[in-house]
Amino acid sequence: MNRRSYPGGVSSLLRIARFTRELTPLYLAIIACSVLTAVAGLAVPFLIGRATDTVAAALAGSTPVDAALRTAIWLAAALLLAELVQTVLSNVGGWYGDVMSNRMRTILSVRYYDKLLHLPQSWFDAELTGTIVARLNRSITEITNFAKMFSNMFATLLITTAAVLAISAWYAWPLTVLLLIVFPVYVWLTALTSKRWQRLEGDKNEQIDIASGRFAEVVGQIRVVKSFVRERSELQDFTTRFRATDSITAAQSSHWHRMDSLRRAVLNIVFFGIYAIIFERTVHGAFTLGEMVLLIQLMTMARQPVQNMSFVIDTAQHAIAGSKDYFRVMETEVDDRAASIMAQADDAQQASAPAPQLAPGQAMVSFDDVSFAYEKGEDVLHHISFDIAPGEKVALVGESGGGKSTIVNLLLGLYSAREGRIEVAGHQIDTIPLVRLRSRIGVVFQDAALFSGTIRENIAYGYPGATDEQVRAAAVRANADRFIERFEHGYDQVIGERGLKLSGGQRQRIAVARAILKDAPILVLDEATSALDTKAERQVQAGLDELMRGRTSLIIAHRLSTIAGVDRIVTLRDGRVDEIGSPAELAVSGGIYAQLLELQTAGNTKKLASFDITG
Repeated sequence: MNRRSYPGGVSSLLRIARFTRELTPLYLAIIACSVLTAVAGLAVPFLIGRATDTVAAALAGSTPVDAALRTAIWLAAALLLAELVQTVLSNVGGWYGDVMSNRMRTILSVRYYDKLLHLPQSWFDAELTGTIVARLNRSITEITNFAKMFSNMFATLLITTAAVLAISAWYAWPLTVLLLIVFPVYVWLTALTSKRWQRLEGDKNEQIDIASGRFAEVVGQIRVVKSFVRERSELQDFTTRFRATDSITAAQSSHWHRMDSLRRAVLNIVFFGIYAIIFERTVHGAFTLGEMVLLIQLMTMARQPVQNMSFVIDTAQHAIAGSKDYFRVMETEVDDRAASIMAQADDAQQASAPAPQLAPGQAMVSFDDVSFAYEKGEDVLHHISFDIAPGEKVALVGESGGGKSTIVNLLLGLYSAREGRIEVAGHQIDTIPLVRLRSRIGVVFQDAALFSGTIRENIAYGYPGATDEQVRAAAVRANADRFIERFEHGYDQVIGERGLKLSGGQRQRIAVARAILKDAPILVLDEATSALDTKAERQVQAGLDELMRGRTSLIIAHRLSTIAGVDRIVTLRDGRVDEIGSPAELAVSGGIYAQLLELQTAGNTKKLASFDITG
């Protein structure tokens, strides 16, 4: 298991504060309420002490009973006022704390989402979707819980402690000395606890995140799980992950409570000395009975912050562990072009951007000696070179793993080539803002990749400002209007997660309509009909033919019937260009395309099935 290095705990908490500095007014309001609450609380021991001396004087006969009673009543009223002030101010501070923690959740969530949208595709390749979501929920919950608790408690504890130290020094300096001993010792023992606790918390969070990620993945593909009867094994893996957290929690809790027992023992011994001094001084007449009560109450007030420190530190440790995972994502480097994508023109303007002007004879898309590897290691593309002229239809044909989809990924700027140049309209794509590059490329994937909203929202996804007439016109051209109108709510029909309420052919036709509405000058068809039956393929292909009209098209072919009308074919073998030519030329060349065509013509389905060209 790889361990990650993290910044120190205090620096993590300070980073959270800096990261949310816009909440400073709320922080200050909470602190102000805490200060006033602490001041009102400090008045209580003095009032009770004075009342104790008044009653004792009346019982001793040194003060008239009527005068003592009046004084005691006024002191009781003052005590009521102090407690009412405490009640009101603590609740006002609590309200500010609730608002602050929710705004912090909003800030952290929005920035996390913004960061995810700008991370490179390679980062997502190494992460489970469910883990990303689980990390967001857990990390931000732990951070906001601490912020709320800390802001409502810390100022009160700090002021109370400082006041108690000053008052106890006035009455008996040995009390202050003992308090000054117990505070740093308690903090030191807590720090000893923290290091191992955080390591175990990191291990536990890792198991939870993996289990939660798998959980989301299984729910999203529950039909696959059920069809392969994998419910038991998935549950077993999920259970194993969470049961692993049981043993980690047991070790973590044992360590914490052993150290907590030691801390409290030290605390009890020190306060034994404090109470002994107070009682001894009272017996010898140094303190009145009221002063003794005052000091005991002050020491109780001092003890409470020390004991509460365990709770503060426990919550802080959860926040620190959560913030490490959060900031690990936030520190991930992004492509500068991706980072500025939201600063570009809005989607509607970009979607309707005019086609670029080309010089005579200039290629619309050009790959020049391009090599690429997904990770540091062996290249999956080797010196790829080909051009696509404006309006030309070019098909990529090859075996599984030959690099067809990788070429599409590079063209979309999802990855950067290791060597060589990729140009669109005469401009190297590394110099083109991503929003402009992608606005000029329409894509229809093998998986239609729809969202859970309405049909209208999905068609207009690449052009949110489209009118109803534009959406309908795109659906008509995609051969989708008739089945859409048959739904009860027509274009406002909700299609479920990933469009699961639609058939494969219906999903693909909506994806085609989406690309038609985007109206980009370059079109990429990534095996857009490979998962469909013959009837659905014909329906979708009719929409694709309409979509390709007048556009520069790059087609990844699975079924040779889908590329019968292309201008040229590029065949790939082991990540290298094998042949380039027209369908007629390659049909007699003896290469990959000729072999596939021969198998298809001969109707040898067994051989065709063994020659896997998907991918």
